[in-house]
Amino acid sequence: MYLGGQLPCSSDHFAFARQMGVTHVDVTPTGSLGQEKGYWSIDALRRVRDMVEKHGLVLAAMHLPLSSAGIEKQIWPDIMLGGPDRDMQIDQVIRCIEAASKAGVRTLLYNLAILPVVRNRERSRGRGGVTYSHFRYQDLKDDPPLPCAPVSANQAWERIGYFVERVIPAAESFGVRLGCHQHDPGMPPGTGYRGVERVLGSLEGVKRFISLSDSPCHGLNFCQGTISEMCADPEAVYDAIRYFVERNRVFWVHFRNIRGGFLEFDEVFPDEGTIDMVRAIRTYREAGYDGVLVPDHVPESALDTPYNHRARAFSYGYIRGLIQATEPR
Repeated sequence: MYLGGQLPCSSDHFAFARQMGVTHVDVTPTGSLGQEKGYWSIDALRRVRDMVEKHGLVLAAMHLPLSSAGIEKQIWPDIMLGGPDRDMQIDQVIRCIEAASKAGVRTLLYNLAILPVVRNRERSRGRGGVTYSHFRYQDLKDDPPLPCAPVSANQAWERIGYFVERVIPAAESFGVRLGCHQHDPGMPPGTGYRGVERVLGSLEGVKRFISLSDSPCHGLNFCQGTISEMCADPEAVYDAIRYFVERNRVFWVHFRNIRGGFLEFDEVFPDEGTIDMVRAIRTYREAGYDGVLVPDHVPESALDTPYNHRARAFSYGYIRGLIQATEPR
């Protein structure tokens, strides 16, 4: 397994990651990457790859412009709204996949979501004065519906299935794996949030998602934190790791911990959450995962930088130590 970083595209971030022992990176592009025509430029992607490699890093993944920011910020909103430009926007996704392939990027990560990542405005207090991102469904359940609501589970599955049916065969032809992130956090089925059902916010939903295609290019950006947010029982998290890894559907791992579980949690340092991270990494190994582990959301502190360098450095070191400690002897 490899220590990875999910990084903005800048020399400073690449240098910091390399200093922390990171070897493999997922770059979240800034700017259009030559996307004036609606899709990525091969030359722009090659420039990103060259920049990453000059810092001694491997460009192991990139994020498609299908983000977790919420539907109002998507450049391709009709994919999840089922709008009139859906086919044209899917074609632009395929053009980006083709460009990535020709630039030597073989794993792309993406989201299929209408809602953004949902959290309470107030943060929780943690050790030494840090603060944690916090979610409590009871405080937010009466928030007003989105303008696009209602979106039923059936509608969400039709749109996701439509995307997978058209995009995954193209990705396979270009030799590019597509890893989809889960809906963060899961919401009560049949109720959802703001009039939108979150069908990739339960283990049953994620299992249904991977069943949509048997292509080896169809899989997950497996967010262990989000998986933990779906579960009332921590045992289900270890079972989920084994289930998806053994089926070769885990292409990337957000190795994040939470304190709590379904409908109420804090995002904490990796060593202090509900999930036993030593047991988790051993489960990845036993199930056959040999890919990248990255820290994800981290606590914040007034003593830290806006990028949270201290918290990220702790997380990098923690993951690197676990990788080394569990390596076969």
